[in-house]
Amino acid sequence: MNICMTPHPFGGVLAVPSSKSLGHRDLICAALAEGESVVEHISPSEDIEATCRVLRHFGAQIEEISDTLPGRVSYRIQGGIRQGRNPVTVDCGESGSTLRFLIPLGLLTGRTVTYTGRGRLVSRPLQPYYAIFQSRHIAYQTADDGGLPLTVTGTLSPGAYTLPGNVSSQFFTGLLLTLPLLTGDSALYSSTTLESASYVGLTLDTMARHGVQVEEEKPGVYQIAGGQSYQPGRYEVEGDYSQAAFWLAAGCLGHDVKLTGLRRHSAQGDEVIVDIIRRMGGRITEEPDGLMASPSALKGTTIDAGDCPDLVPVLTVLATAASGTTHIVNAARVRLKECDRLHAMAEELNKLGGRITEEPDGLIIEGTGQVHGGCVQAWNDHRIAMSLAVASQIAEGPVQIDGAECVRKSYPRFWQDVAAMGGTYTEEAGSDE
Repeated sequence: MNICMTPHPFGGVLAVPSSKSLGHRDLICAALAEGESVVEHISPSEDIEATCRVLRHFGAQIEEISDTLPGRVSYRIQGGIRQGRNPVTVDCGESGSTLRFLIPLGLLTGRTVTYTGRGRLVSRPLQPYYAIFQSRHIAYQTADDGGLPLTVTGTLSPGAYTLPGNVSSQFFTGLLLTLPLLTGDSALYSSTTLESASYVGLTLDTMARHGVQVEEEKPGVYQIAGGQSYQPGRYEVEGDYSQAAFWLAAGCLGHDVKLTGLRRHSAQGDEVIVDIIRRMGGRITEEPDGLMASPSALKGTTIDAGDCPDLVPVLTVLATAASGTTHIVNAARVRLKECDRLHAMAEELNKLGGRITEEPDGLIIEGTGQVHGGCVQAWNDHRIAMSLAVASQIAEGPVQIDGAECVRKSYPRFWQDVAAMGGTYTEEAGSDE
């Protein structure tokens, strides 16, 4: 699907989609609890569907039920990992969270599990797990290039585990979710400075709400008591700061945008978007029922993306709209997402007249205030497509975004919400060639 955006400011009131990061974690913890749980207020997406699909293969019964909020669903879950002997193949779609969170859990099933996927997920790094498999004598087989499909046979034993902290925090989450269920105690260490530590904090916070405790001596050092169990219950998923970032940026570039459904002082690391925008001169005010972003004169700054990599695409748009130079640093891992997001944002915004220079671990953005129109690519990456939609507000002519359907991965209603917030676009089918 190709979307052609006519430059027009966004504005209005919007209920923010639920946190996809929390949705994954709440669903997994509920699926690991013996008994019935309900997880409420989840915004449907392909990634959430992938996690439910794999958890069903592992033994959880998951039923979608109605929700009290429009555009959201709840899930009734009869939890518990089920042992089995027959091999099983599970489809993780394009969800890196699903794959990396659930590989360790698959070792609790007693089955040979084959993990498949699509798109760039097939080649996203899994070496930290391979190193653990080798040291623990867990049998595994990959495709010739080391990617998916991945077949794993074996069991996970308690003990000391070490992971690199500069690849992805998702490996830490996968082990932290699983190790408390083993019979003995374990420890988990990061061999480097732990990047995206806030995402691990989100995992620990979610686990605690579901009845499982992990002692964090410091970021990257965790003591994990074995023999614990997740508790069933009713859990609500809060609004997503990763998705809110697009609308907060839009409000600074267009008309007032008010967002509801966000919890202030959240465990979500991407809440830092509020502080970053304010540091750039953006006007964001707190209201009793939400946050308001208002048109602002932005200025360049230095942004450390080590703990907020998902914000880099939309921050690149804000930096292009700002005066002066913005330097995004510590963002090398952004190259390992659904696409190489550093290259993609530089490539596409430069097509529109931006002035962006790539560095190995970041971007230098010279603010131009405006861009001209043109045709850009979404790179099969939801965050690229949504960021380019925000960029259309500062364009002098129409911006055509090819491959715009990729927003289904995390935010299927995005284009509907764009229209509801005053965005003007036409839609046409893309070519298969």
